[in-house]
Amino acid sequence: MQAPSVGGVMLPRGKGETVRLSRGASLTDFAEKINANPASLVAVMLNLGEMVTATQSVSDETLQLLADEMNYNLQVVSPEEEDRELLESFDLEWGEDEGDEEDLVVRPPVVTVMGHVDHGKTRLLDAIRKTNVIAGEAGGITQHIGAYQVATEVNDEERRITFIDTPGHEAFTAMRARGARSTDIAILVVAANDGVMPQTVEALNHAKAADVPIVVAVNKIDVEGADPTKVRGQLTEYGLVAEEYGGDTMFVDISAKQGLHIDSLLEAVVLTADASLDLRANPHQDAQGIAIESRLDRGRGAVATVLVQRGTLRVGDTMVVGDAYGRVRAMLDDSGANVTEAGPSTPVQVLGLTNVPGAGDNFIVVDEDRTARQIAEKRAARERNAAFAKRTRRVSLEDLDKVLKAGEIQQLNLIIKGDASGSVEALESSLLQLDVGEEVDIRVLHRGVGAVTESDIDLAMGSDAIVIGFNVRAAGRAAQMAEREGVDVRYYSVIYQAIEEIEAALKGMLKPEYEEVELGTAEIREVFRSSKLGNIAGVLIRSGEVRRNTKARLIRDGKVIAENLNIEGLRRFKDDVTEIREGYEGGINLGNFNDIKVDDVIATYEMREKPRA
Repeated sequence: MQAPSVGGVMLPRGKGETVRLSRGASLTDFAEKINANPASLVAVMLNLGEMVTATQSVSDETLQLLADEMNYNLQVVSPEEEDRELLESFDLEWGEDEGDEEDLVVRPPVVTVMGHVDHGKTRLLDAIRKTNVIAGEAGGITQHIGAYQVATEVNDEERRITFIDTPGHEAFTAMRARGARSTDIAILVVAANDGVMPQTVEALNHAKAADVPIVVAVNKIDVEGADPTKVRGQLTEYGLVAEEYGGDTMFVDISAKQGLHIDSLLEAVVLTADASLDLRANPHQDAQGIAIESRLDRGRGAVATVLVQRGTLRVGDTMVVGDAYGRVRAMLDDSGANVTEAGPSTPVQVLGLTNVPGAGDNFIVVDEDRTARQIAEKRAARERNAAFAKRTRRVSLEDLDKVLKAGEIQQLNLIIKGDASGSVEALESSLLQLDVGEEVDIRVLHRGVGAVTESDIDLAMGSDAIVIGFNVRAAGRAAQMAEREGVDVRYYSVIYQAIEEIEAALKGMLKPEYEEVELGTAEIREVFRSSKLGNIAGVLIRSGEVRRNTKARLIRDGKVIAENLNIEGLRRFKDDVTEIREGYEGGINLGNFNDIKVDDVIATYEMREKPRA
């Protein structure tokens, strides 16, 4: 059965067959799957009110629209599935332990510390590691993901635990979700004096979604107003029932500031791991794992903090992390010491990658540099297509003229540079979620790790973009170039400030909204006729005040007789005045308008700009 022809071309019409396409696919990709001419699909989209070129990456919604029209069942391949298929094409498999049962050895649990902002997560890690992380964080807020390994004694046996420190502010939702996915156990930190807060629930939901056991650390028990029992009661509503109440969740009352009961918390983590999880991995295979954080270091190039999940990572291995690849030149542990190998559940910093991978990207060790480069390039192309599709604004033919008219849709273009990929991602995610109405759109043209460069300024010049530097500055001549060309470069070290300022800028771009504000009313007591000025109203000001050069309307018997009048003259006795207040008498001249009678009411008003919510 054939579809109706488009432009004289007969199109193959589907019978409900499934078409599998990756994110950001083009009409050409769709045409190849159904053995059609790409130009004919462009014509179909035109008939549907969408202007799309054959090679342009389009959104999932656009592909779905086309599939419905052509009677095909569209299946957009998930990023995880795309990656699995890509690795399979190179005879690689991610996420599986190789070998038999006897090859598996016990590995340390990987723990994520979660909870509401300012409930003491960083101070808890501080107490565990006996080092001061807080001092190095802007505004006392954790802005990066770090990974650390500690040792504790449980039943006279040394046990190791790996901690991932995920930022607690809501702007880092995406990073925290990734943190939970790479985690065996979550420690939920709740302040005993504050109780359960919105981000406590958010963190709890992430942990539940990742299906990881939870240990609750009730912090700040030394603070006035602390009530650990109340916390236990509140969390019962969310399905976390303490062991002492007959549940299976371990609650430990601690004070991170005083260092109280930290050992008990570590013991609870180990016991929970032993009771709920079978934590084993094969250390003898090629290493696989996840990138926790990455940044660009001036002296060392791309530095990625990776968590080895299975196998052993060694110096000299060729690895591919997201769209970055390279041979491991050196590895550093959490204390900065050089190590030659890292086994399962060990976090290390890796040097030698070609570029900075994203937080949460999977890594895998491969045999050849060529294989690593091919995988990285295909991943980069795939991500680029998906990003283009996401950025594409769907414009129908009906409103095309409207969109193209200057000022109908305004767009704030941004270039984001940061010191670490996780921070850049979190900032971009937060900014794209800002919603100040349909008139203004926000678009991130480019994001990257490292200093603001001259090429960033070039891009900003060509697109009227604002450059945001998050914990980074302009490098070399970029600062002078930005000043010379008038490019706005903003520097931030705390994420809240960046979000607030950009939101204010967006609201400033909106067309002003005005509202009418009544100033005062005047009752006409007498009408004076002047050959020079026309009729003059002798009035008594009933309410508010009447000012010269403000707008007015004339009301007679409760009905508006005339709109949009102007108070052109205002007198009190023989003097010209600028205003007359309530209770006073005066004379009003309405310019050319002379149809006034005794007992009419003159209502004055002005239009004031309404602040945006």
